[in-house]
Amino acid sequence: MERKAEDTDTIDGVVGALYATISGPAGPRDWTRLRPLFAPGARLLRTMHTAGTATAHAMGVEDFVTVAGDNLARAGFFEIEIARRTEEFGHIAHVFSTYEARHSLEEPPFARGINSVQLFFDGARWQITSLLWDNETTENPIPAAYLTS
Repeated sequence: MERKAEDTDTIDGVVGALYATISGPAGPRDWTRLRPLFAPGARLLRTMHTAGTATAHAMGVEDFVTVAGDNLARAGFFEIEIARRTEEFGHIAHVFSTYEARHSLEEPPFARGINSVQLFFDGARWQITSLLWDNETTENPIPAAYLTS
């Protein structure tokens, strides 16, 4: 899997490429670009809320490509970063990336939430080790601190 250096040389590059690969009008996405953003064994975890209980559905990158690929082929989806908090130490980083989701760029957002992105720098590139996200709900609004960078 060939990677684009500009996608993995910096944390900004990785996060930007992540949003770019999942966002767009209905149709296929550039999964060849997405895969190298993740470290081997990386996990993606989607939170779900049912009857007051939260659960996390974990998947590997290929599982995500299968599930998201089918959905994104049928409907437009634009996830836009509206704020970010980044912390780094040595070869690790954590990004709290607040987003809005739209079906088209002309429509108002239908959802907001936070992507929690953990990254590792191996000396040559940044790569995502895990991605955990949660959508905002009326019971769980996004705190004001995460709505500005």
